[in-house]
Amino acid sequence: MIPHVNSICKACYGQLRSIARIRPNLTEEATKTLVHSFVTSRLDSCNSILYGLSDQTLHKLQLVQNSAARIITRTKRHEHITPILKRLHWLPIKYRIVYKICLTVFKCLQGKAPEYLSSLIERYVPTRALRSSNTNLLKHYKVNLKTFGERSFASAAPRLWNVLPDWLRSSSDLEQFKTDLKTHLFTLAYPQ
Repeated sequence: MIPHVNSICKACYGQLRSIARIRPNLTEEATKTLVHSFVTSRLDSCNSILYGLSDQTLHKLQLVQNSAARIITRTKRHEHITPILKRLHWLPIKYRIVYKICLTVFKCLQGKAPEYLSSLIERYVPTRALRSSNTNLLKHYKVNLKTFGERSFASAAPRLWNVLPDWLRSSSDLEQFKTDLKTHLFTLAYPQ
């Protein structure tokens, strides 16, 4: 996956250089639109396959996101990036990946995802009456390969879904779930 991440970074930096050249002539809103169109869309495209990669590899993508935020807000390199990302209300790359996987699980459970993905997850149904019977948990299966097996959707999805709060797992509206999930991950990414 390292060559894939490197090619994403290369393409994004090329777009960011072009945007930075015309940035003096743009408003912040126009710059945000360009960045979302040309950079953020590449960072988010199929990013769920990046789950479980090393922090060092994901850091390359985080640097791209940081550069995009600096161009939008005209922030200098020596200033801290965390307040800028919070102001833009952007999740860090690691949490964007978790967001995408949890959103896919929600769609699978609601019957709005392709069958090939929905068939990879299964609701947890205890053999006897327990308090956890109606908490909307998923069955987690053991995997043989520690490196690649745990990165698969069938293994990662239940693990990420089951650690979400009960109130979030019990949501039934897609738009409300998106909002609540982003808020939950935002509080995890930027603790007060």
